Amino acid sequence: MRREATGHYEDSATAGETVRAFVPDPLPPEPPVLLAGPLQALHERALLACGRLDGVSTLLPNPELFLYAYVRREALLSSQIEGTQSSLSDLLLFELQEAPGVPFDDVVEVSSYVAGLEHGLTRLAEGFPLSCRLLREIHGRLLSRGRGADRLPGVFRRSQNWIGGTRPGNARFVPPPPWLVEDCMGLLEQFIHSGHHGEHSLPVLVRAALAHVQFETIHPFLDGNGRLGRLLIVLMLIDAGLLQQPLLYLSLFFKQHRRRYYELLDGVRQQGDWEAWIEFFLEGVESTASAAVATAQRLLALFHTDEARLEALGRLGPSVRLGYAALRRRPLTSTKQLKELSGLSFPTAGKALEILVELGIAREITGGQRNRLFAYDSYLAILSEGTEPL
Repeated sequence: MRREATGHYEDSATAGETVRAFVPDPLPPEPPVLLAGPLQALHERALLACGRLDGVSTLLPNPELFLYAYVRREALLSSQIEGTQSSLSDLLLFELQEAPGVPFDDVVEVSSYVAGLEHGLTRLAEGFPLSCRLLREIHGRLLSRGRGADRLPGVFRRSQNWIGGTRPGNARFVPPPPWLVEDCMGLLEQFIHSGHHGEHSLPVLVRAALAHVQFETIHPFLDGNGRLGRLLIVLMLIDAGLLQQPLLYLSLFFKQHRRRYYELLDGVRQQGDWEAWIEFFLEGVESTASAAVATAQRLLALFHTDEARLEALGRLGPSVRLGYAALRRRPLTSTKQLKELSGLSFPTAGKALEILVELGIAREITGGQRNRLFAYDSYLAILSEGTEPL
């Protein structure tokens, strides 16, 4: 449905120019969103896909195995949309503190995303509300190191920003003036909290879709808005109990459909076409949740196949199985880390890795005799699909 523009303009001065800054109307939209017909059917399919995803996590021998690498995959994808060029292996090497040649600023940015997400999930688990304060805390971690560390981490912006263009006057979009940011974010927080009942009662997937657009329109920080806006989606789904584990991320879908994504954001702001955006968002949820289920099932099959190859190892079997379990937890590892994760002695951990290499499960990636690193290539290959830099 096309409405009027979903906000108004205010004059704002920045960089020596006066620009028209867009101030969004509070949520929910008026007239209300029409969740009927094909859109209702799509919403039901998206919910079903989320249910399957939530269920498959219980089939994993240890959900932490999947979460560790899957969260890092999402961090990589979300950061790539902002222009980073690192890979999943770069990040895992960086976390091992064994990263010669890794693009430092890029991988620090991805690592900070992981820290921000984990902080948000921990706070929600402790009962802290999904609020402006929590978003500022997460933002502080997103920009704590590397690029953006001088861009007021954890603080709403105090100056005018803009999106696209070489200067404010030819920008593609100018968010609200700085003196209105806190008010706009306060209203967004109210919508998030009141969305469970009453006049704002909307399904959580629809609320997340609306809140994401509103956050991106407000653009409350000087940097990191895109990453935090995508994190807001999964935080809302976890907070509402739709998902038990943070396994649904739309960054790959947004990355694959970037042009359409930005067109639809503009369509909401200029014509109030929330339904077109919600349709795109729900398609993304259904597609992404189904893909995550398939990924988890492929990993289960891989683990089953590789475990079967350890059955005929005789007396060495128990120690190699402990080494393999540790390799699943950290698919790019060193002998030292595998020793710590498995509880094996250093020589036994080294022997276990040698056997895993002989079996074709692990691969030594340095080619040296000291400080060797090992990769679980089949696992990393599954998780790295779609994460090639833009």
